[in-house]
Amino acid sequence: MAAAAAAAAAPAPSRKTETYTDTKRRDDVRGANIAAARAVSDAVRTSLGPRGMDKMICSGDQEVIITNDGATIVSRMALVQPAARMLAELSRSQDAAAGDGTTTVVVLAGSLLRRAQSLLSAGAHPTAAADALHRLSTRAVEILHAMAIPIELSDRESLVKSASTALNSKVVSQYSTLLSPLAVDAALSVVDPAHPDLLDLRDIRIVKKLGGTVDDTELVRGLIFDKKASHAAGGPTRMENAKIAVIQFQISPPKTDIEQSVIVSDYAQMDRILREERNYILGMVKKIRAAGCNVLLIQKSILRDAVTELSLHYLAKAKILVVKDVERDEIEFITKTLNCLPIANIEHFRTDKLGYADLVEEVSVGEGKVVKITGIKDMGRTATVLVRGSNQLVIDEAERSLHDALCVIRCLVSKRFMIAGGGAPEIEMSMQLAAWAKELQGMESYCIKEFAEALEVIPYTLAENAGLNPISIVTELRNRHARGEKNAGINVRKGQITNILEENVVQPLLVSTSAITLACECVRMILKIDDIVTVR
Repeated sequence: MAAAAAAAAAPAPSRKTETYTDTKRRDDVRGANIAAARAVSDAVRTSLGPRGMDKMICSGDQEVIITNDGATIVSRMALVQPAARMLAELSRSQDAAAGDGTTTVVVLAGSLLRRAQSLLSAGAHPTAAADALHRLSTRAVEILHAMAIPIELSDRESLVKSASTALNSKVVSQYSTLLSPLAVDAALSVVDPAHPDLLDLRDIRIVKKLGGTVDDTELVRGLIFDKKASHAAGGPTRMENAKIAVIQFQISPPKTDIEQSVIVSDYAQMDRILREERNYILGMVKKIRAAGCNVLLIQKSILRDAVTELSLHYLAKAKILVVKDVERDEIEFITKTLNCLPIANIEHFRTDKLGYADLVEEVSVGEGKVVKITGIKDMGRTATVLVRGSNQLVIDEAERSLHDALCVIRCLVSKRFMIAGGGAPEIEMSMQLAAWAKELQGMESYCIKEFAEALEVIPYTLAENAGLNPISIVTELRNRHARGEKNAGINVRKGQITNILEENVVQPLLVSTSAITLACECVRMILKIDDIVTVR
């Protein structure tokens, strides 16, 4: 009886020793995500810096692109794995936020993921690593702000230096002395004094024309149309003191609202139809001429022909220069530049809706012709750049490079600070964050120390791509920064460590702060994913 009571009083065995949580699947999913994202990072890593390699991208429809622009490379990759696609979107986000540093942000994310993987394998919890990464990004931005140098938009030389640094890593880097001042002049010409911290790149239009070299690229204070003026019936191709109308209606016989056929068997009726068409078109041309218009820009029509041979004949007789098939999405830019209004109906054709210019002429450029409008009265804040090149690949790459240079100027307009380039900010961040990690305690200190070392991937890769010894270069760079030389960076042209500000290698603060913030955010998101659920 006593034995039975003792057995009942004995404590039940602990259930903790019997439970087993299988974390292998979570680890496998996280490992697969990190591996896929790192593969994308490793693919673009060789394109980083002024000595980076170019990629030849071939698509299924025989299109070939040669570029080392990170956003272009990653966006063209046929990525299937979701985490790999996240890195493509990361590059696109950096392109939208800053316009430059698209390769840097992907390489940084890859390096942070590599360090995160080693932390996880050492037993760190993903949430602890993600929280440490959040604190690190906040502290890194503060360090970058402390390094920044304020500039003014009136300091044209500094803006040109920043644009040159962006262009030095491109295929067309040898033309940076031409493209950098051109990008700065184009950007500053469209900045509105009423909104000095806003630059809309849609106000800068890039027109590509095959023929010549990149040296022939020019900034035009006016408009350029990559098409010929209408030569039907001997129409004019040059017009001084131009009065320009942008029309969105058709100068052609009207059609019925529904699809139907009208059969006319009587010759008298046929003559009457043709006579009515002629009178209809002639009436429109007379109204256009009565308003004083002598240059007509006609929007492309999808319903019916915007102009016919007959209407072009009458317009030529009225000595009106005609540019037809203007794209719908160009109308807003054209009307803003000409300071006129688009005309949607012939009844609304009035003198107050016209634009005025000193000269509209058709000029030969390369193998083709373009229509150029110059001397525009009360011209809107827009600019047009005519990009030239010996082949389509060079022209496309020149356009992408010019876009990056314009984005750099946009960054400096919205946030007027710049910092040194050449890996200097990354090494400075790495050293200051490592020192800060020693003041912290526990797992957070260990995580921040690991992630701080990950930032050294930028100077390491710059040295590696330039054919230098990356270990000795990065060690020397650390030594110089430890001595207080904040602006010491890798001069890839001389193959040594120099004061990078004296070498005019500078970049906008916004590019670096955006890169570190976006990379940390993307890595945190990947670390917090522990399963992939597919739905039908």
